[in-house]
Amino acid sequence: MKKDEITFSDEQLLHYSRQIMLPHFGIEGQQQLQYAHILIMGLGGLGSPAAMYLAAAGVGALTLVDFDTVDESNLQRQIIHHTTSIGESKVSSAKSTLLKINPETTIHCIDKKLTLDELKPLLKNISCVIDATDNFDTRFLINRACVSEKTALISAAAIQFEGQINVFDLRQQDSPCYACLYAEGGEENTNCSDNGILAPVVGILGSMQALEAIKLICGIGDTLQNRLLIFDALALQWRTMKLNKDPNCEICK
Repeated sequence: MKKDEITFSDEQLLHYSRQIMLPHFGIEGQQQLQYAHILIMGLGGLGSPAAMYLAAAGVGALTLVDFDTVDESNLQRQIIHHTTSIGESKVSSAKSTLLKINPETTIHCIDKKLTLDELKPLLKNISCVIDATDNFDTRFLINRACVSEKTALISAAAIQFEGQINVFDLRQQDSPCYACLYAEGGEENTNCSDNGILAPVVGILGSMQALEAIKLICGIGDTLQNRLLIFDALALQWRTMKLNKDPNCEICK
């Protein structure tokens, strides 16, 4: 099948009609999504809305990576899981939900904690990576893999009433990486279990990760490349900071 062929059925054209009619998107954009393969690291508060919107939008394949199981305390914000999913692996629970949203999306599940050497080969044919994890060690590992394989990375984090999101298009030689923003070993882990999180905050940031992935894949609009977007839910304010490549970064030098 050639990538310049239009292969949608009448039912698919109807299903995605509200996207296809968009300026700058069209059937070409929908086809780009159909051929896309996105890796989502973490199926928690951020990964839940990101995965659900990407499947609904028509992304052809999603690889889900998480080694955790669904817990009662997850359900307040991790909307891809349900009360009947408690005790089930998160990737299995997520796959079940995603196939109900869009049975045409191919779902691959990896129910284990990956090493750097295990992660890098997975990026060979990946359109982009969504980092929806909740600790610095894993974020640094994902960043190293994406830098090594020159794979675009969409990273977000949220705690209490605040969140942030970045796009690191590591296909570009002058792109900063996650380690340009946070030096490895220089940050203390904070997570929702210890500090709490307001559910819609991760919903907003995870949805934006899906949005940035779609823009990146379809080549529409301006992504958050070279920018850090910070969200304050209590004040309902967004702040944007310029992010440049660190010439002394040990990871992407």
